[in-house]
Amino acid sequence: MPDIPSTLSWTLTNPSFNLTFSTANSSPLVFIILLILTTLYFLTLSALPKTPSFSLDYLLHLFLIFFPPLSHIYSLCIGYTLCHLIFSPTIPVVPLLVAAWYSLLYATTTLNTRFGHGKGKRLVWSDQIAVVTGGAGGLGWLIVKILELKGAEVVVWDVKAPEEWSEDQDEGIKWYKVDVGNAEQVDSAYRTVQNDLGTPTILINNAGIVNGKPLLSLSAQQISRCFSINTLSHFHTCRSFLPGMLVSPSGGTIVTVSSVLGHLGASHLTDYTASKAALLAFYTSLRAEIKQMAGNKTDYPGAENTKMILVKPGQLSTAMFSTLKSPSDFFGPVVQAKDLAREIVETIENGRDGVVCMPVYAWLIEWLGVLPVSLQRAARWMSGVDGAMKTFGSKQE
Repeated sequence: MPDIPSTLSWTLTNPSFNLTFSTANSSPLVFIILLILTTLYFLTLSALPKTPSFSLDYLLHLFLIFFPPLSHIYSLCIGYTLCHLIFSPTIPVVPLLVAAWYSLLYATTTLNTRFGHGKGKRLVWSDQIAVVTGGAGGLGWLIVKILELKGAEVVVWDVKAPEEWSEDQDEGIKWYKVDVGNAEQVDSAYRTVQNDLGTPTILINNAGIVNGKPLLSLSAQQISRCFSINTLSHFHTCRSFLPGMLVSPSGGTIVTVSSVLGHLGASHLTDYTASKAALLAFYTSLRAEIKQMAGNKTDYPGAENTKMILVKPGQLSTAMFSTLKSPSDFFGPVVQAKDLAREIVETIENGRDGVVCMPVYAWLIEWLGVLPVSLQRAARWMSGVDGAMKTFGSKQE
């Protein structure tokens, strides 16, 4: 068997110049580095926190320095090659290989986003009317404040008024007392918003409660209330909001706030995790229905521009789970609500369908299901997810 040369070269010769393209300086190390960077790149595609804390997520956030814009990469590649030619007629292939690799990596992600989440629409914030359920505090209130700063008209639906809200000072924010688990109240409140401000264009289904008790300690009323607020409210609001979005050419945006626990399940959270798991199927099914309607532009001119966004966070730094201690601050850090709120609003602004997961393990959690059962049980034991709720009390967001 003939020996395989460790270096390759291509020579271009004519009377005026003699250039050689050489891989003499390349080695398997280059490809190993590119493989590592590829893995890091796909991990950094998840929403990463901007609040510093020693965790896997923040370390990945720092690795974003390795993924600059293509224009910077091309400039470095061309600059290095020209400097090299001053001293040698041999053109190094490694910079060209790296530039090609970055181009392919970025192009793959762009195509995946385009075909997976559809064509983006242009969003003018001053034309937006947003309704945020459960917006009196926690994550919902942070989203409300960001939307107000963006220039949108914002309406809070909650059973209590926001503590930081003043009708005189916060002119861009209105509060309506609404029990989103009650279909009649939702319909009535929707008509009121239409009369006062106009047809809502953004719906953020954020309201939620948690009991934090084992199944045998839950009353039938507690179970019913949990599903009414966490799950059925999404049906009530979407049935009211969707017709207006579908008939408007500009469409609208619906944000479904679920939880990573909808995938995992957890002890003492049978009602909560089941209600959040239902939202995963709700999001997928409703998104499919809207895509089908988009083919009928006569009856549903706004279907193509009606976007669905799913949010699957881990433990949040809000009052709902304030008494919990994360089993692993490094691999499963507590998500700062302000980081998640910012990411949700940015995803809305992108004008596409989307999924927001924080921290990184929430993005990878679906892969847990492909592991052998024994490894799944080991992962649950190591994570401590089933023992975290023993000292918990009922909370509402």
